[in-house]
Amino acid sequence: MKWEMDGKMLLVLLGVLHTGHGRILHGSLDSAAAWRSRGQHIVTFLFHGDQALLRVKINNVAGATGRESALYLYEDEQWVQMHNSLEEYSCPERLSLAQVTIPLNQSEYNYTLPQMSYPKAWNVIYVDKFTCLTTYEEQKSNDVAFEVTLLNPDAAGNPYDHFGADESGLHEFFFLLVLVYFVAACIYIQALWQMIKKGGPMHTVLKVLSIALLLQVVSALANYLHFSRYAKDGKGAPVVGIFAELCDIASEVQMLYLLISLCIGWTLSRKKKSQGRPLQWDSTPTSTGVAVLAVTVQVILLVWELFEDTNHHSFHTHQSLAEILLIALKIFLAISLACGLYQIINVERSSMKLQFYITFAKGCFLWFLCHPCFVAVSFIFKEYQREKVITVGVILSQSVSMVILYRLFLSHSLYWEVSSLSSLTLPLTLSSGYRSRYYS
Repeated sequence: MKWEMDGKMLLVLLGVLHTGHGRILHGSLDSAAAWRSRGQHIVTFLFHGDQALLRVKINNVAGATGRESALYLYEDEQWVQMHNSLEEYSCPERLSLAQVTIPLNQSEYNYTLPQMSYPKAWNVIYVDKFTCLTTYEEQKSNDVAFEVTLLNPDAAGNPYDHFGADESGLHEFFFLLVLVYFVAACIYIQALWQMIKKGGPMHTVLKVLSIALLLQVVSALANYLHFSRYAKDGKGAPVVGIFAELCDIASEVQMLYLLISLCIGWTLSRKKKSQGRPLQWDSTPTSTGVAVLAVTVQVILLVWELFEDTNHHSFHTHQSLAEILLIALKIFLAISLACGLYQIINVERSSMKLQFYITFAKGCFLWFLCHPCFVAVSFIFKEYQREKVITVGVILSQSVSMVILYRLFLSHSLYWEVSSLSSLTLPLTLSSGYRSRYYS
């Protein structure tokens, strides 16, 4: 399957950048926005330790002083509670509940947060003398540009770490993942390339599986490069981060199309009892149509999720509607494939073919259910740990799933014996004459 995306849509996706993703933020203090929202939200950041630092720089001290500009800091729980019950708090009451107030009356201000026994999310809000007015008239004044730097203590206790508590450790994880991929490639890539080059009964499935794996490798490398730059400058390369997420989407699409096509192809071949040409996984209109429909729905949900979540991580804590529907789709697909495989396994008499189908089912279910399962498991962890648990767990589980499928389709004894026993029960097989050319 060729996964294509319109150039304009790609540009739009690459343009969905949010200043809150980097931990060195640049922007403009907006009195109108602060008045509309009763405070202009600058960023939410997970601080930890006893030397966490917030640094603020502005370019127009006179303009900020004339507006009586200030930054207000709220703990996330309190901020969410106020937003959920806006009617209960007047604007002055909301401002009075801030834990920290930083007046913007100098060009640079460094504030060390109080010691925290566990990581806490803090919201940085801009307010000025216009924020609580009943009516607002556009002010004629020069813009006040700001730069906000948010730093956590590093291993030595110095405030140099740009990563929030929810992202710490991901840089090292992607480094190890890229290293493992590199070592595995050095060991297996030549044999795999030779197997794909010479064709055979598993030729097409290996090509599609390898493309999906390659996309995952590229995604891991892009994430590592983004986090490496982010560790140095607090900004990273958001476009590279979005590219990594797009590669994950493409990999999900490849695997979904592959697994559904294989499973439906086997089911249809059982029903037809055809003695003609061996079944090709992409030549059955019904299997192709169902696979394309499932892929289309998944792509829509993944792109919707990409637009909704401004942090642009490959896996999220699933609090939006798009993310919930994506989880539901994966569970539905797993149940559907389980029904199809059960029909095949229930009537199978050959122990070798039964072993083949059961192994395929393990790899298939691991791929589809790892994401919903880790989302469920993540709720036993603290909120700042959830996205890391989901990201690491899903990536490792999907890698194991691919290893299972590679072992299944590269196994000369198992796949060759099964396909030679009954070419009609396996997709991607060719005529017996063609098969004997390579495997006799």
